[in-house]
Amino acid sequence: MAPRIAEAEREGWLGEVEGLHGSLAGAQDKLAQLDAEEARRSTAVSLGMPTFGRTAARAESPTPLPDSEG
Repeated sequence: MAPRIAEAEREGWLGEVEGLHGSLAGAQDKLAQLDAEEARRSTAVSLGMPTFGRTAARAESPTPLPDSEG
């Protein structure tokens, strides 16, 4: 990309220089986003270990509702 920018500057193509700088900035931003996403994915996340009390509480069946006929 740098040789194209240098050529555009040398030839006096100001619009081309501006466009190439915009494209370069966009590409650099995208690369930074991809690097940040890769860093997030490579970081381990602790999900915790459930205790027996929490596990047993989930296994209980809910209390039945009183019969409304009556």
